[in-house]
Parts: sequence; structure tokens; C-alpha cells
Amino acid sequence: MARRIRGQPKVLVVDDEPDLLELLELTLSRMGLDTSCAESVADAIRLLDKEPFDLCLTDMRLPDGSGLEIIGQIAAHHPDTPVAMITAFGNVEAAVEALKAGAFDFVSKPVDLNILRDLVKHALDLNQRRRDGVGKIRADAGLGRLGGDSPAMQALRDTIAKVARSQAPISISGESGVGKELVARTIHAEGGRASGPFVPVNCGAIPAELMESEFFGHKKGSFTGAHVDKAGLFQAADGGTLFLDEIGDMPVGLQTRLLRVLEEQEVIPLGTETALKVDLRVICASHQNLRAMIARGEFREDLYYRLNGITLELPPLALRTDKERLIREFLAAETSDSRPAAIEVDAFEQLLAYRWPGNVRELRNVIRTALAICDGGVVRLRDLPSEVRDGNSAQKSEASAQVQPPQPERDERAELLRCLRECDGNMSLAAKKLGVSRNTLYRRCKRLDIAPQRSHDTL
Repeated sequence: MARRIRGQPKVLVVDDEPDLLELLELTLSRMGLDTSCAESVADAIRLLDKEPFDLCLTDMRLPDGSGLEIIGQIAAHHPDTPVAMITAFGNVEAAVEALKAGAFDFVSKPVDLNILRDLVKHALDLNQRRRDGVGKIRADAGLGRLGGDSPAMQALRDTIAKVARSQAPISISGESGVGKELVARTIHAEGGRASGPFVPVNCGAIPAELMESEFFGHKKGSFTGAHVDKAGLFQAADGGTLFLDEIGDMPVGLQTRLLRVLEEQEVIPLGTETALKVDLRVICASHQNLRAMIARGEFREDLYYRLNGITLELPPLALRTDKERLIREFLAAETSDSRPAAIEVDAFEQLLAYRWPGNVRELRNVIRTALAICDGGVVRLRDLPSEVRDGNSAQKSEASAQVQPPQPERDERAELLRCLRECDGNMSLAAKKLGVSRNTLYRRCKRLDIAPQRSHDTL
């Protein structure tokens, strides 16, 4: 069945519950949309093959398969058509699975029609902006900036290409310097909000007493020193993306207000009772263990689950297998016709051997500094910082001063380290490869004095 409205956006609705299908069809038709309905995967694919659609809404469970099959079909043959998944209430796992597969967003049953209308309007608006060429992405602003060719980085780029078009909240974790903000910028640049602002905020850099005013803004006279009206960070990011780095440093009281912003999509500046609507996507990042903070009462559990629709975890540079590629990329970035850049073999080998506690950020800064002080555009060992030049000897001295464990433990430790390197620090993948649970792997790492990497299941 279908309600045909000539010249209007076309929406495909897939669900095997007749009452819900009729309700969705009626709601969308009243919005002036050209609506077609299907009750199975086969019917949906048949309709998709017949004509293009501007949006697809599909249930997860269908009589002849899964809504994920429809998402896959659309991703392969109709990549410009956004898909939203309809899932059972509370089925977070199914929703996340759909987002990982490339869904734009999801809505839970029983369907809140107001939420559905907002979702549909937003999806169609982004689609129109993409057709109009608004917010086209510069070559240096998207996936190409995420350097490296290790399996973990390739998987990360593939994941970003899928999740960028969704509106699901994304959490990025990893050590300081691994490139969390670059990943957030890439998600923004590859998504439908690329033409809007990208507002990065380091929560740990804002004094606690100023946080509320900075985030929510204030009206003139609302407190001592408030001489003029000021828009907050949420308003600054309206229409785009707000990146909250080091979200674990946000005070618990402010976390409560952040949760309300995420749920209501509105802010109330200090000094007024008037709520202002905002339309933004939030991406957060932290190097801290937020679950441990929840156990200590330092982070709200409901906010954690609201922010962690999709989790991207970045490996430390020490566990990446593509350091050589990164060094060459950073050198190339500093090279021009008037300023050639090269590096001698011994300096190159030292860069490969160093542990890089500051991760990718430290590597990039070392190369930039070395090129600034070197002679003739050639980086030599003497141009590297002393901590990099002496890194190997310091590491060997530290290791030799430690009591060596028994041979069986050394063998087990070597096996774990080798497996982690092969898996680029992905604890889940390493656990699967070793045939143990992730918790067991964490315990073995702790017993063998291996700094366990945070799981970076890049979806």
C-alpha cells in the first residue's frame, strides 16, 4: 500500500505490524511525504529496485530476515538514502548494531510520533543539503587526514564512514595524544553537519566556577561581572558538532544539566527561565575509565549510557604497526619545493624504536621541531630531542634493573605482547585470537605487568 503525493520526498516504511505500519504511513502522509510501505525484506528490496527513496524506516525484526539486510542493501546500491531503524524499547544492542551497519538513527517502540517527526525532518534536511552541495568536504578535512595504514586505522576509517552520517552520540577513548580530536573533526567533516560549526571544548581546561556560564551562556546582570549577554558553547555549536574532550573532568552537577540538553535539545542560560532550542551533535572523549568513575560516584551512569551510543577506541602509538608510514607522512606534510625534508637512517630508526608516551601528537611535534633546527632540510640523530635519542638506553637500563620473571612467565608475556601488537592493541580482538574472555586477558596482563590497553572495538 502507498499514499502517492507527486513531487514530494519519498519515504519507504518497512514493518510487519499492520497497526504500526498504518500509523506510520498516516503520520508521514500528513507531513506531506510520498509514502510506500513493505512488510518484509523481500518487498522492501523490490521497491528499492523500482525507484529511489529519500528515506527508509525499517523494523529490526521482519518475517523473512532482519532490517540489517535492508541497511546493507541500501548501503551497497543506494548510499545516499538514509535509513532509520525501529527497535524494541530498551534494546540498545540492536540499535547500536544498526548504527554500526550504517543506519542514520533509530527510534524505539512504542514510537513517539514527535520524535519520529523530528527524525524524519532532520534526515530529509540533511539529504537536501547534500544534493545542493552544501558543506562539501575538503580533501584535507576528511578521512585522508587520519594517517597510517595499520589494520586498526583502516577499520577506524571504515567505521567513521558509516557512523558519520548517523546522529548517534559517539564516545572516543584513548591515551592523550592519540588523535581523539582529529577523529571527532573527521566525523564532523564526513557527516551531514559539515557545513555547520565544529566546536571543540577541553572540559579539563575550564575552571569549575566558569563551566556553567561557558556551556549555557548567561544574561546581562545574572552574576557579578556579567556585563553583557553571552551565548554559551551549546548555542555556538547549533547546527553542527560539539566535541567535549576529557568529559570525565566535568563536575557531576553540570553532568546533570548536560543530560537534559541531550534529551530535550534545549538550553536555559543563566539569569533567565527561557529555554532556547539547539540542534547539535555531541561527540565526547576521555582518557579516563568512565566506568570506574561511575563506581566511585564521579560520573553519572545515565549520562554515560546516553553518550556511549557508539564507542571508538584509539590504540596508543606504541602498539601501532604503521609508525614508519606515519613518520613519512609527517615529513611529507612539512615538505615543499622551497623546503625539502629528509631524514637519515639512524634518526629514522631511533624514531621507530622510541616508545612515544605522548603518542601521535608527540611524534608530529618532534618531527616539526627537528625540521626547524636541522641543516639543509635533513633530520639527523643530533636534531632529535634528548629523551628520544636516549630513549632506548634508558629503557634498557630500566629493564635490566628489574628482576626477571621465571621463564614460563617470560614466554607467556612475550606471547601476549606479540598478540597485542598484531591486533594493534585491540583487547577484544586479541582475546578472541587467544581464545579467552576479555576480562581474562586483562587479568593476565595485570599479572604479567603489561599495561592493559583500553578496549578499542572500532565497531
